[in-house]
Parts: sequence; C-alpha cells; structure tokens
Amino acid sequence: MFKKILIANRGEIACRVIKTARKMGILTVAVYSEADKDALHVDLADEAVCIGPAASKESYLVADKIIAACKQTGAEAVHPGYGFLSENSEFSRRLEEEGVKFIGPKHYSSSKMGDKIESKKLALEARVNTIPGYNEAISGPDEAVKIAQGIGYPVMIKASAGGGGKGLRVAFNDKEAHEGFSSCVNEAKNAFGDDRVFIEKYVLEPRHIEIQLIGDSFGNYVYLNERDCSIQRRHQKVIEEAPSPFVDPAMRKAMGEQAVALARAVNYESAGTVEFVVGADKSFYFLEMNTRLQVEHPVTELITGVDLVELMIRVAYGEKLPITQADVQLNGWSMECRINAEDPFRGFLPSTGRLVKFQPPMETTDANGTTRVDTGVYDGGEISMFYDSMIAKLIVHAKDRNAAIERMRDALNGFVIRGISSNIPFQAALMQHKRFQSGNFNTGFIAEEYPTGFDASMVPHDDPALLVSVAAYVYRSFTDRSASITGQLHGHERLVSDRWMVVRLDAAGNQHHPVTARLVAGGYDIEYHGKHYELRSNWKLGESLFVGTCNGLEFTLQVERHKTKYSLFHWGTRADFMVMSARAAELLALMPEKQAPDLSKFLMSPMPGLLREVAVKVGQEVKAGEKLAVIEAMKMENILKADQDCKVKKISAAAGESLMVDQIIIEFE
Repeated sequence: MFKKILIANRGEIACRVIKTARKMGILTVAVYSEADKDALHVDLADEAVCIGPAASKESYLVADKIIAACKQTGAEAVHPGYGFLSENSEFSRRLEEEGVKFIGPKHYSSSKMGDKIESKKLALEARVNTIPGYNEAISGPDEAVKIAQGIGYPVMIKASAGGGGKGLRVAFNDKEAHEGFSSCVNEAKNAFGDDRVFIEKYVLEPRHIEIQLIGDSFGNYVYLNERDCSIQRRHQKVIEEAPSPFVDPAMRKAMGEQAVALARAVNYESAGTVEFVVGADKSFYFLEMNTRLQVEHPVTELITGVDLVELMIRVAYGEKLPITQADVQLNGWSMECRINAEDPFRGFLPSTGRLVKFQPPMETTDANGTTRVDTGVYDGGEISMFYDSMIAKLIVHAKDRNAAIERMRDALNGFVIRGISSNIPFQAALMQHKRFQSGNFNTGFIAEEYPTGFDASMVPHDDPALLVSVAAYVYRSFTDRSASITGQLHGHERLVSDRWMVVRLDAAGNQHHPVTARLVAGGYDIEYHGKHYELRSNWKLGESLFVGTCNGLEFTLQVERHKTKYSLFHWGTRADFMVMSARAAELLALMPEKQAPDLSKFLMSPMPGLLREVAVKVGQEVKAGEKLAVIEAMKMENILKADQDCKVKKISAAAGESLMVDQIIIEFE
C-alpha cells in the first residue's frame, strides 16, 4: 500500500481523506494557500506545503505547484477530492508522467467523461438514455439564443467543465438565454479555466437522481445504489438522501446497469457518479458523469457500509474491488444537509468572517442510527471569501426515512454556529415541510414553495409554549444565581419572585406572556396559560446548548444572551425574549421604537466580494429589473438589479475593487 499520499484540496474533503488515510496507516501531505495557513486540514495532515496566494487560480488550481509538492515530500499518490483539479485530465496525465499515482480515473477516462459534450456522445454510443440538446461548444450569446429557440424553452445552459452548480443557468426566454450564456462563460472561466458552454432541453418537474459506482483495473464494476439530490437551490444541492423515495428496485437496477455500461465504455477506474434527470413517469436521461468523489458520498457510505475513499485508494494502488454487485447492501436511510455560510434571511447571500463559535452536534452511533459531521473548520476559524460557502456536512442514518428526518431535526437543533450566518434555519424548515416529508418533490421544490424567498415567518414553531417556558427557565437561573451572591446584608437579601412576564420581541410587536416559574430539584416548574410544564435540565449559565426534558420528553435548543435579552433557536426558529416584572413590561410598551434609516437611494454590497462590473453610468436612467452591478463571492457571480425605476447620481466603487458588506456602490437621485 502507499506509504504517503498528498491531498490536492482543502476544507472538509481534505479532512475526510486524511481520516481514511490515517485509518489505513498512510501518511498524508496537505497543500494550502496563504489564506489557509491556519486551516484544519493543515493541522490534521502529517506534513503541509504552502502553494501560493489565496486565489485558487494561483494555488489550488496550479498543477505545477501540486507536482512540486509531491516531489518535495515524496508523496506516491495524489487524492484530488472534488472541485479544483479533481476532473482535470491534463493534471492526472502529468502526474502519471511524473510517476505519481492519481487516486481517481485514468486521464483518458476523465477526459472523455469529465467533458459534458464528449460524455453525452459516448452515452449515446453506449445506449444510455440521453436528453435532447445541442452538444457542440457555442461561440457566443447570440448563437446561444438561436439554439435555445430551436430546442424550445426552457433550456439549460451549462459549462462543459462545470460542476457544483457553477457555470449553469436555466433560461425561459431569449433575454435569460443571452444573459445566462455570458454568466456561464465567466463563471466557468474563473472556476475551471474552460469557458466552453452547451445547451440542452430542461425537463420540467425533474428529479435529480445519481448512481454511485466504482471500478477497478481488472474490469470489475459495482454500482452502490442511488442518491436523490432533487432538493436544490439555484442548481446547487441542499439536501441529499439515499436511497431515493421515488426509485423502485427495477428502476434502480436499470439505472445502475446503464451507469456501469457507460463506465465500462471508457475503462473507468475509481469512484464515479452518473447523474440522471428523472421525469414524473420514471423515465430517466443521462445528465453527466462526475469523474471524482461527490460531496454527498457519505449517504452512500452509510447505507452500504462501504468507505468510498478507502476503495478509491485501494483501486489506485492496483488492488481488485473487494465486493461484487451481490454484496452491495441497502441498509436503512441516510440523509445529508449541506451547512453553508450564507444568510437565508437575506436571499442566501454569502456570509464570511470569524466563526466566533462552532459547536457541531456530537458524532454518535447508537441503536437508532448514526449522526456524522464532515467539516474542515473549527471554533475560532475563519470563513474566507475566496472559496466555496460550505462549512460542514451534517449526515444522519436511521432505520427509515421518517426516522432519518427526525434524527436530522434533532442534529440541526444542536448545531451551534455564531459569528457568521448559516443556512441551518432553512434546512430545519425543509425538514419540517410536509411536502418534503411526503417525498413528493422535484428539483423545483424550493422555487415552488419559497417563490419570494425565505423569511422567519416560514419557520413556524408548533410549540411556542416550550419557547416561553425555556425563556422563563434561563432568566430564573440567572436571577437565582444573582440572588445567591454572598455578603448580602442580613434581613435585606434579594428576594426572587415566581411571577414574571415573558416578552417575545418580533416584527409583529411585543407579545406578553405571564408565567409562574418555581424552582424545584433538577429544574423549574413553569405554569403558562393554566398548563404546567416540568422543565428539567443540567444546563448552566453561559452554555449555548440547552438539553433537557419538558414533561418527560427530551428536547435540545440553543440559548444566546445579549445583555437583557435572550435568543432561543429551535427547529429553525429564532425567538427573542426579555423577561421582567409585569410593571416593567407595562413601561417597556411605552418606549418608542427607533426607526431604521432610509437606504432606498443606495445600492449597497449585500456581501463581501469582488466588484466585477458596474453596468451603469452617472446620469443614466435605469428601469426596474435592469442590471446595476456584478459581484463575485465564493466563486459565484451575483447580479444586482434595480428594484425600481431610478437615475444614477454617483458611482462610489470601481470594477476590480474588493467590497465590504453594506459598502455603497451606487447612489441614486
């Protein structure tokens, strides 16, 4: 077996590979950019080599620097993870020439299958179901519009070297086709160094279902069941699960055999994923092949009991697959939530900065299932604007789909992130959505269910009494500790009342909830609206996680104190409270609210990022919906448009400038 391998990646996937390598007794080498010098993968690896500045194109995308690091450290093989150079056939070919093994497919296989245009032609030859489209590279936006008209809207515009939702747009008309082509070209060039774009028919109400497979150098192949990745936002996967609630055994077999036929056609070695778009009638069409390890591979590992990274390493070393198709299990149900650094309440804009607190749920395996966290960050670490937005992957496994959803809800409740925004509230809302729970969804689910975006009102809490009771509990804990301070004047000790007013602060106005909170052994008894709530917990002041029971039923929520206010986080809901006497609550109601300033005459940067383009000039009349500026952050282009008719008075930032959040770009008259 290899004695030392280099991981040509960063973040959670680098850490994931290091864990398996360590289990196999293999030494690891990390590479890192200047921005990642304090990253977790650097700390976990046995050795680490700096390969350049923060920008990917000057570090993680430079093959020469990776190869030099191999020579410097004596690494015998390279695991590329996903993204960056993982599907770059020229990189794997050069490694082969240097005598370094590539832990992935041979360059001739990835060259054919990693190129979406070429792979579609091969799929046709291998008798794999394919979707109608134009499979040649397109010269410009005008040609893209003509091709789209010929195929018929809606169409999908895709970068040939794209992946992870980058370099992909859906167009429903000529204008969207024109703009979408330009954005795809720019994103693909920046992310992958390949600006070729093609177009294919967009299947309405589609599901995104993919087959995981692996092959060795002896011609052996197995497919490891399917994953359903239909819950997507802007074509980026949000939740993945295995198996799919839509796939039956006959369909699984047919899709798996077509995936293997495609892999066999190019002598594919290593792990790979064949993605299909699936119609409501269970017809399926080849979408693309990812010639690398997928982000969502853990859900397959948990239902099959297979370590995919280990198999990749063994196959690359020249070993035979240790399993046959008959050995592949389908045990229980697994689900993965991608925890991203983005603000779901501000249009999912990227959120960067310091992780003031990062406390993921404990990784456990018990009689009811497994909770797993794959991450590349740590408490106090930094989320950079230079790379993608993923903070962690939260994965659960249980006996069936309902149990997996329940376990995921509990895990999300216990995932503490402070300092930056995350999409945990959105993930929690999805877990509670009746349509998601039913399994009746497609890739349009999020757009259909949240057409105007996402806000706090879309995360209803079905037990508000629990939140009120816990607010009373944490405040009583604080006041009881204050009352127990030593040195109080005899006869004048502080007396703490049992009667309080819990004031919930929200956009609808302050809501007053009278409660009685009595101290008992192990917690407090709360009386609220004539009902009794026995809260028992070992929670201590200052702890972020409140784990306890309410009337004997276990629950977990998060607590955060802001001077006189408390924030509770549960099931994706954030509830802000103040607890005080009834008289203080009366006086609070008389206090005037501070009005927010009018910022409608400014276009401000909604995120930290690079200002790629300012599309208007001083004095220009702008109509609602017109493009104003383009900001690049976390490898994605974000187009800012006018939300009303206006006239440009002043431009305060220039293209190429690095922007801070809320920095003024344009002022209007």
